[in-house]
Amino acid sequence: MPVGIPIAAPSRRRRPPSARKGIAGALAAAVVGSLLALAPATTAHAAPTLLSQGKTATASSTEGPAYAASAAVDGNLTGTRWASSWQDAQWLQVDLGKSATLSRAVLTWEGAYGKSYQIQSSENGTDWRTVTAVSAGDGGTDDVTLSGTGRYIRMNGLTRATGYGFSLWEFQVYGSTDGGGPTLPGGGDLGPNVHVFDPSTPGIQTKLDQVFQQQESAQFGAGRHAFLFKPGTYNGLNAQIGFYTQIAGLGLRPGDTTINGDVTVDAGWFNGNATQNFWRGAEGLTLNPLSGTNRWAVSQASSFRRMHVKGGLNLAPNGYGWASGGYIADSKIDGQVGNYSQQQWYTRDSSIGSWSNSVWNQTFSGVQGAPATSFPEPRYTTLDTTPISREKPYLYLDGNEYKVFAPAKRVNARGTSWANGTPQGESIPLSQFYVVKPGATATTINQALDQGLHLLFTPGVYHVDQSINVNRANTIVLGLGLATIIPDNGVTAMKVADVDGVRLAGFLIDAGPVNSPTLLEIGSQGASADHAANPTTVQDVYIRIGGAHVGKATTSMVVNSDDAIIDHTWVWRADHGEGWGWETNRADYGVRVNGDDVLATGLFVEHFNKYDVEWYGERGRTIFYQNEKAYDAPDQAAIQNGTTKGYAAYRVDDSVDTHEAWGLGSYCNYNVDPTIVQEHGFKAPVKPGVKFHSLLVVSLGGMGHYNHVINNTGASTIPAGTSTVPSTVVSFP
Repeated sequence: MPVGIPIAAPSRRRRPPSARKGIAGALAAAVVGSLLALAPATTAHAAPTLLSQGKTATASSTEGPAYAASAAVDGNLTGTRWASSWQDAQWLQVDLGKSATLSRAVLTWEGAYGKSYQIQSSENGTDWRTVTAVSAGDGGTDDVTLSGTGRYIRMNGLTRATGYGFSLWEFQVYGSTDGGGPTLPGGGDLGPNVHVFDPSTPGIQTKLDQVFQQQESAQFGAGRHAFLFKPGTYNGLNAQIGFYTQIAGLGLRPGDTTINGDVTVDAGWFNGNATQNFWRGAEGLTLNPLSGTNRWAVSQASSFRRMHVKGGLNLAPNGYGWASGGYIADSKIDGQVGNYSQQQWYTRDSSIGSWSNSVWNQTFSGVQGAPATSFPEPRYTTLDTTPISREKPYLYLDGNEYKVFAPAKRVNARGTSWANGTPQGESIPLSQFYVVKPGATATTINQALDQGLHLLFTPGVYHVDQSINVNRANTIVLGLGLATIIPDNGVTAMKVADVDGVRLAGFLIDAGPVNSPTLLEIGSQGASADHAANPTTVQDVYIRIGGAHVGKATTSMVVNSDDAIIDHTWVWRADHGEGWGWETNRADYGVRVNGDDVLATGLFVEHFNKYDVEWYGERGRTIFYQNEKAYDAPDQAAIQNGTTKGYAAYRVDDSVDTHEAWGLGSYCNYNVDPTIVQEHGFKAPVKPGVKFHSLLVVSLGGMGHYNHVINNTGASTIPAGTSTVPSTVVSFP
């Protein structure tokens, strides 16, 4: 952050055209879709357990790349499928990961079904025994009873019923795994670092002050806290919010919980400089600020969601010192948002009275009352609507029962999701969540996921010695109080299968000292399923390499799944704290997008040794991007990229035909060697479908410079010298 200053490329793929569907499959999809729209949330515990979903699947053949074996175990019942070549004697096999006692298999056939087939099991994937056989299949759904054990299970197709191949929407194997341990309970208490208040709770201000004293300057400490306010009215409070602290209302709507007072972030701990006010958040409250204006002076990794401020909102610290960017979503500010010294900011799907000042990069989408686009001066970039959005899931109280609300997807949204009353979405009882508390192991967390439970991480720091594997469609992983996951021994902290509707929200991944190839993976390599109707979302999920300790990762976040939404993330290679240096916290790449139709709303990525963002997927879109190049590059040679000086902050691969982005800024502060020159901030192919709007690059105080903004377009920052004046490009090409 500005302090004191205003792998080998993946192979390309394309989403295939719509798959051929038999009449029976299409009718089944319509019926199932109708039932799902009406069905309540499923229960968390089912006996026997579904073992096959998200596991490794292989097949004797495929009809084409759109019909991979993995599509039959991805949980997408009538959206993706495996299909074989058009001949008899084909098989589909799934590796359950370990030996299991088998009870049943459910085969959901597409119109091209198997007339005769066997279900076989094996312990080694080589020696097979037939568990059951079907000789007169009639398509639809086959629910067959199994017995015995096996790690590998396969459908061994003998005779096709049609001229096409064997085609399965889903192959589900049920049973129990040996040595799996007792069934984990859902629900339970939220642990000691979740502080729950109601209007009659004594000493609320005292507790708020006590935690703030601990967290005000604890930038890299281990404390994690969440303040949760039950519905009601609270008078005369000033909730000062420090590091790793979340404050939230427990109502379904912001109007259910009112604070006649303030939720304050200031920068007294850092001499009035707010550029390091990271890792905190406020959600789901109505505020009546005592002075008429609430102060929220934050920088990256700080979210302001579902808030109603009945007054103004000041984004600058007391004394109007520096501040470096933030994020507002699904909120209503009745008065003026005073931007003042905020260098960049993104506001989405909200309503504001007015906005003041622009500094470098202020971007709005779907915001009622937003200023019109006027870039480059004032530096406002405004989209009338947000193309696709789905708000972050959140904990609330339904009477005396805790539930998690999962908001519905919106298309071309404008204004808040709650303006007309109750927001649209699904409520899921806490009993369907495994409440993760400090001391929980990755083995236990994965067992809970295998049972079909969602995850609610309570405030704390969690070391994992294996990847957390999110394999089930529609799974929610929600953190409270910036719960932090640290991967040990170079593992990937979390992997999400290429399934529908996973929601990741509200946690921090902190790289460990042994290099991880990746820290977060959304979808497996080569993923190709269509998730347009129900995308995976990544919201207020932050990634850090170094700062608290030595950390290393080759690529921080990889998005392989199509249609994913990245809605507010800060991916940061540390430039201060502990355990940082050009090689000490080596991290070559920040975010790599391989999936098609991926949307990023509020993308903050900083300080990586090479490319901060690389985009390989088609039809990608980014609304607001903030970047700083690595401060600590030792010299020009260290960042030399072949014949190019430096690595772009945001690079779209030459193979991409369609891409669009709005409101992007890259800043350099090469304070080790101020003579370093960066060829450009952005790199993209020159094609009709590749479009950029409102770009800028800035040299912070003349500490290094850019020759161009994007490719060879845009003026050099060198003439501005040390004056910190941006070079801008209104549109490209």
